[in-house]
Amino acid sequence: MGRNPQLNAEGKLTHLLTLEGLPAEVITGILDTADPFVSVGEREVKKVPLLRGKAIFNLFFENSTRTRTTFEIAAKRLSADVINLNIGASSTSKGETLLDTIDNLCAMNADMFVVRHSESGAPHLIAAHLAATGRTDVHVVNAGDGRHAHPSQGLLDLYTIRHYKRDFRDLSVAIVGDVLHSRVARSLIHGLTTLGAPDVRVIAPATLLPAAVGALGVRAFHDMRAGLAGCDVVVMLRLQSERMKGALLPSPGEFFKHYGLTADKLALAKPDAIVMHPGPMNRGVEIDSAVADGERSVILPQVTFGIAVRMAVMSTIAGN
Repeated sequence: MGRNPQLNAEGKLTHLLTLEGLPAEVITGILDTADPFVSVGEREVKKVPLLRGKAIFNLFFENSTRTRTTFEIAAKRLSADVINLNIGASSTSKGETLLDTIDNLCAMNADMFVVRHSESGAPHLIAAHLAATGRTDVHVVNAGDGRHAHPSQGLLDLYTIRHYKRDFRDLSVAIVGDVLHSRVARSLIHGLTTLGAPDVRVIAPATLLPAAVGALGVRAFHDMRAGLAGCDVVVMLRLQSERMKGALLPSPGEFFKHYGLTADKLALAKPDAIVMHPGPMNRGVEIDSAVADGERSVILPQVTFGIAVRMAVMSTIAGN
């Protein structure tokens, strides 16, 4: 096993590309760093000077209003200069390659790239290119690549679970829905197993589970009621409606009947179980409105914590 490309020679995090293979102490360090940042959002002046003078480029080759907005807010709260590039309308559509774009932005003294891309591995490619060209002071954060990983979402999910449940070591966590296409699920599973959660379950129809899902260290269930029994945490995944038209699923109504989270299904989990969702939700498909808006839902706190966690990621990677 070679050196982790996310860590420098001293073991300090220089890129956030995936949670897979990150040491538990690095993940815990980010979660601990996020704690004081939660209160920054409650102040009258929502700013700290940690990244003052740093130039952070949001490179979103794939749409995501929520993720881009939270990264932008997080960077501005750290006092960085934030540049949002509408990539679809710019250079790559004129035939410029991804790495040409990166080289040009480095020439403008970029300090960090927050990258979302439909191709798995694009952020890794950028990080490898920066290393090969000697730009070790420029950092890459993966904001979602293909079906591969969404590490900052995984971290904010871990932060949310820790906030409400304190310790991972005796938790049962159920992840429900379209696991096959979900980079959120992959990142969360890697984080949970690294931090010692003993019972991670995935619940989905066979058509929406990866082939060798057991190799990730999880237990697979096709029956939602069996899978939810005695759970501490229920994570509902977004079902991408564009994928429902294929042979993977009969219909949204049929999916909701078997895999949608309703109050009676949630009653099978522990009485103090929390309900999470990375958003945006399809109400009446993945989750019933009564549950989404109910007292056990922590879906809106997840969004709030997301800003603090992304502040923690960026300050950990680029802070002096």
